[in-house]
Amino acid sequence: MKRWMSALALGLVLSAGAQAAIDTYLFRDQAERERYQQLTKELRCPKCQNQDIADSNAPIAADLRREIFRMLGEGQSNRQIVDFMVDRYGDFVRYKPALDARTWLLWFGPGILLVGGLGVLALIVRRRRAGEHDTAADLSPSERERLATLLKQDPFHD
Repeated sequence: MKRWMSALALGLVLSAGAQAAIDTYLFRDQAERERYQQLTKELRCPKCQNQDIADSNAPIAADLRREIFRMLGEGQSNRQIVDFMVDRYGDFVRYKPALDARTWLLWFGPGILLVGGLGVLALIVRRRRAGEHDTAADLSPSERERLATLLKQDPFHD
């Protein structure tokens, strides 16, 4: 019995520091709940940077969840809510930024770098293969003779 009490006390002490992002909002219907969940998964926490606001414990993420719930209650569309968040926090708040003139490099940059890198690699391989041919054939007869005498010399016995 004493062991069980100790284990229970230890469990309570260890779980005291744990906090979870649990929101208790009352939605009109299941469709509104699903929209809320979709929006909170789609938007990035400005503080955590690599976590959506649904999973973040940061105070700003809680504020954003509360704001989304309020806007859903006002009957705003998903597009209006996302546009509001982008206006307020910039394109960074979206996990998938819109494709426009400002974000084309974000969308196509990795592909361009990959193709460019493969092109440079192909160029290097082609130049190395071209340099593998016999360079002695490019020498004049007097240069070949001089090369042969240099190769026959023993540098350790002068």
